Order: sequence, then structure tokens, then C-alpha cells
Amino acid sequence: MTYRVYLVDDHAVFRSGVRVELASEDGIAVIGDAGTVPEAVAGIVEHTPDVVLLDVHMPGGGGVAVLRGVTDALGSQAPVFLALSVSDAADDVIATIRAGARGYVTKTISGTDLADAVRRVAEGDAVFSPRLAGFVLDSFTGRSPVPEPALDPELDSLTRRELEVLRLLARGYTYREIAEELFISVKTVETHASNVLRKTQQSNRNALTRWAVNRQIG
Repeated sequence: MTYRVYLVDDHAVFRSGVRVELASEDGIAVIGDAGTVPEAVAGIVEHTPDVVLLDVHMPGGGGVAVLRGVTDALGSQAPVFLALSVSDAADDVIATIRAGARGYVTKTISGTDLADAVRRVAEGDAVFSPRLAGFVLDSFTGRSPVPEPALDPELDSLTRRELEVLRLLARGYTYREIAEELFISVKTVETHASNVLRKTQQSNRNALTRWAVNRQIG
């Protein structure tokens, strides 16, 4: 059978790329996409896809807001949600699963593996990258609950995009690699990095990396 997929991501270029990747896969048809929370909820309710590929970090409440909006509207008739995110942070994974997603994979996944993940969640499986599965199991068994984040004014001052850039910088990504990962220009990455340095009061990238590691960001 053919599984009908709806794509939700606030980056149009990324949505186009996923469409191209999935177009060559048997048994999968992308029937629509949206870049904002309200558009996503309305589109999913209208088209009733089998699977929703869902970005976690979006303006207006992110993927969790989409999950809740669709569930409120469709109840038990809601489609299956598979999170597709740049973030592999434990708190993002667990919050999304608790909101109702059936799986969580990162945007480094190949097109073939993504198609396989779509088929699996559509057929009732839960799909996670191995490390992310550990977060979920530990959280729901109570062995390693995610702690409430401590107040950190410098960290809290960062925008969502600046935090994404910070995480990738902490992992050793170059500006060009960050640009490719986030589908933005190198110049935009440089601007975000400059803002991060200013807001965190760090003098250079090495100091910023140490600052991030001390806060378990990365």
C-alpha cells in the first residue's frame, strides 16, 4: 500500500529536499506540507495523512503544539507522528514523545532510512535512533529522569536558532557545515555565532565550546 505523508518544517528548502528524497521511494506519497504551526494543524486535519513528519523546533510552540492541535481536533483519528529534527537533545526527544509522537529521528538520516522509518511507524512500530531510544527508555522507566533545567540567564537569552548554532559549534562543526545542516547561509551562521559570543560573554570559539560543554550543550 501507499502511505500518505504530510511534512511539517519551517524551512522551505528542507521540505523540498525531503520531497525529492521520498519521491523515489516505493509506497510513499507526500500529499502536503506546511511551515507554521497553524498551517500544519489545518493541513493535517484537512488531508488526514497516514504519517506526519514533524520538525520539533518551530515558531509558535513547535512540534508539540502541532501534535496537541491535531490530537484535539481529530482525537483517536489523528495520524501517526514521526519527529524529524536537527536536535538530539534528551529533553526535546522526551517532550515530543510524551506529546504523542511515535518516533524520533534526526535530520542526518538518509532518504532511504527515512522512508523505512515512515513505513515502520505507519505499521505500528516505534522508531528511534539507538542513542535516542535510550533517552526514552530511561525516562519512562524512571531510571534517569530528565531534570528540570536550572535558571541560566545567558543561556535563556539565546534564540532557538542561536541555540542550534551553539550546539553544532560545540560539536566541532565548521560554519559551512552548520549552514548545510540548518539550510541557512554561511553569513547567517556567522551572524548567529557572533550573537552567541556576545550574549554568553565569551571571547572566542574555544572559550564558547568550553562554556557549552560545562552546560552539557552539544
